[in-house]
Amino acid sequence: MTDSKPPAFRRAAPPPTSKPTSRAPIPAGQTNTAAFGANGTMRLNKRMAELGLASRREADEWIGKGWVKVNGQVAEMGMQVAPDVRIEIDKVAKGQQANQVTVLINKPLGLVSGQAEDGHEPAITLVQPQNRWAEDNARFFFHPSQLKSLVPAGRLDIDSTGLLVLTQDGRVARQLIGEDSVMEKEYLVRVIYTGVLNTAAATSAAATYAARPAPPTQLSRIDDDDPVSTDVQSVFPLDKLKLLRHGLSLDGQALKHAKVEWQNPEQLRFVLTEGKKRQIRRMCEQVGLKVVGLKRVRVGNVMLGNLPLGQWRYLAPHERF
Repeated sequence: MTDSKPPAFRRAAPPPTSKPTSRAPIPAGQTNTAAFGANGTMRLNKRMAELGLASRREADEWIGKGWVKVNGQVAEMGMQVAPDVRIEIDKVAKGQQANQVTVLINKPLGLVSGQAEDGHEPAITLVQPQNRWAEDNARFFFHPSQLKSLVPAGRLDIDSTGLLVLTQDGRVARQLIGEDSVMEKEYLVRVIYTGVLNTAAATSAAATYAARPAPPTQLSRIDDDDPVSTDVQSVFPLDKLKLLRHGLSLDGQALKHAKVEWQNPEQLRFVLTEGKKRQIRRMCEQVGLKVVGLKRVRVGNVMLGNLPLGQWRYLAPHERF
């Protein structure tokens, strides 16, 4: 009788390693591999956004529904296109886009721009028929469906007043707050001169005097007919005014050039092309000023004008930011 040997087991060979797939080279100066392909091509949704046809999200929705053609052919999701392709949009999509609204609010103190926080209501709660400006002659009729996807295109702090833009239109949002936006925003800023340079404000928004905004009764609302009570201009050093225009930094990044002039002896006029958190307050505190009132009066070519506080109107068809 022969001894039976136990069966021999061999370890399974590991699966062959696949070579990493090579990616198309990124065009010079580009870093977004998801949006850009070889030979200067880019994703169709990005190209449509660049041309002002739709937001990227909106473009994807239209492509998915078959409403977009490229050089006469129905487009596919995620496809790469050359800059010179012919893009056609279905009239159904254009009609849907034409019904999107943009709303302008004269935001009061105490309301937040976006979602409710810390017990404060969002500014969108003002967008009701009873608060619509009587002199608004836009062709739109209010409907509750217009509140869907109506979002702020840029924030305005709880302790600031003035022009706040809410929009359903991704093109408007991209124009106002997109990565490459250089849209001017103009502010009237009432200040007092403390002479104390709050250098901590350069690195922390929480280091400002109003890190926790004061109750509305302690804040100053700016009106066009306000009397001048303090001559800050006469005691504020000129070299500090020049610093407000250029030379300050926030969070380790140099700020872009700003237009800063005296509107009257206690109010400065700021024109900015960027919007960092509590930027104007933090700029002012670095040069010895304390902001006691801030009002946005212009975004691009659109003015706050005579829109009453706490009321709203539609962006008119002829208006462009």
